[in-house]
Amino acid sequence: MSSVFRPFRLAALLLALALPGLSVATEELRIITSYQPSMINPMLEAFKQHYPDIHVRVLNKNTHAAVDEMLAGNERRFDLFWASAPEAFVVLERAGLLTDLGHGPHADFAWSAVGWTWRSPRGTSAGFPVPQDWNDLLDPVFARSIAMSHPMRSGTMHSLLETILQDRGWLAGWAWVLELTGQLNTISARSFGVLEGVASGDFAVGLTIDFLALTRSADGLVFRYGRPVIMIPARIAALRGGNHRKAARAFMNFVLSDEGQRTLLHPDVRRIPVNPDVRAELAESLNPEVRAALSFSWSRYDPELAARRYWEVNQIFEAFVARDLLLRRDLWRRLRALDQAPVAERARIRRLLTWMPLTEHQARSTDQNRETLVEWSERSHTMLRDAEAMIRRLEQQ
Repeated sequence: MSSVFRPFRLAALLLALALPGLSVATEELRIITSYQPSMINPMLEAFKQHYPDIHVRVLNKNTHAAVDEMLAGNERRFDLFWASAPEAFVVLERAGLLTDLGHGPHADFAWSAVGWTWRSPRGTSAGFPVPQDWNDLLDPVFARSIAMSHPMRSGTMHSLLETILQDRGWLAGWAWVLELTGQLNTISARSFGVLEGVASGDFAVGLTIDFLALTRSADGLVFRYGRPVIMIPARIAALRGGNHRKAARAFMNFVLSDEGQRTLLHPDVRRIPVNPDVRAELAESLNPEVRAALSFSWSRYDPELAARRYWEVNQIFEAFVARDLLLRRDLWRRLRALDQAPVAERARIRRLLTWMPLTEHQARSTDQNRETLVEWSERSHTMLRDAEAMIRRLEQQ
């Protein structure tokens, strides 16, 4: 240690001892998370009561970007990854980037499920009926009235997309998503952007996950679970390359402790604890379908399947939905206006607009590179131009 540095360090120590309530942190903990401060602060404050000498630094980053940063080498030496999309942890585990601190490569700490939200205490949203199930969202009454975020920017939305694909199967699931495109007002860059838009009246309905909507009840947001209710585990994991294993272990242990699990019940958090004893405290308020879903393994989300096709699902959404959103949405509008056209002709156009030309095997067998993305985008655009030509022909008759 240099002679210049020693006096300053000694002075800092003496100052800490002299001022009440001021202590020198003995260890730092770095957490990268997709959660907003309002949702994690109750847990951080409770943890601080037990570990006042651990200084916690938190970076909020969307799940996809956080995974990319870890795959690139975790240069900023984060100790913990904390997020709601379980497939992201499987991706990092397979890359050998997670460290077992006593709970396995990652630990489930809460349950969630996806659905939609609207703003109304009277059962309607901006004059619209409330959708009761996923297919109701395809009713033309909701055209240009639904918002969702992009799965490449939102782990929550990737999980929602996977919920649809896992429940309905690859081709039927994508058919539903492609038809939903005709209903979209926008694809938001952030999950919170969807909630803010619904709260402000910009959109009638927003696709989201339960805890995000439930924490906005003060804004008049109401949430409905999609059926069947498929439970998704939220996770926390220690990262390879982190420098503070002791602090990371202490935080994971606290999140999974009775006190940590009870903190999930805080009004700003509204998570479903994995601890069944703590969850029992929610017995009266838990949605009956959620209680039933937690009892059956068939209603559980499959993170391993989601991880195997993580890149493909995100990129297919970009190529077939996001990139041609305006054109695809307009074609659905024009098709619905052709109510006097022959049924068989309208059915042909509908099949073209809901057809995913890639099987799961084909998608996963291609190279993950720019050439693949360009090819997929061209296939989507070609199909839409074919549909447009068919629609124009009927419009001119």
